[in-house]
Amino acid sequence: MIILNLPFPPSVNTYYRRGAHATYMSKTGREYKAKVSDYIVESGTPKLGAARLSLEIVLWPKDKRKYDIDNRIKALLDSLQDAGVFDDDEQIDQINVYRGDGVVKGGQARVLIWVDGEC
Repeated sequence: MIILNLPFPPSVNTYYRRGAHATYMSKTGREYKAKVSDYIVESGTPKLGAARLSLEIVLWPKDKRKYDIDNRIKALLDSLQDAGVFDDDEQIDQINVYRGDGVVKGGQARVLIWVDGEC
């Protein structure tokens, strides 16, 4: 099992922006991807390649505002894929997402990753 303590992901509503002729990643999205990539490199997280995966995600926001947990998953998974933790988010067979109790300064996403068959 791999445990990652990542920044709280942006909402999919702020992750992308729509221009006149295209959809593109927002500045918020680019900054989040960079933070995740830096964490993956600094922590020495192993690369899992094309393995089948199961994830457990716990989200703690930075404040008491309401938020939809499903709006946070896309940015998180895309950032992990771009950081090279796995080849494609299609490899994920199961995701359990939980709302953490309370708030954490700055917000946090704890991600636990299991390679299927190694539980």
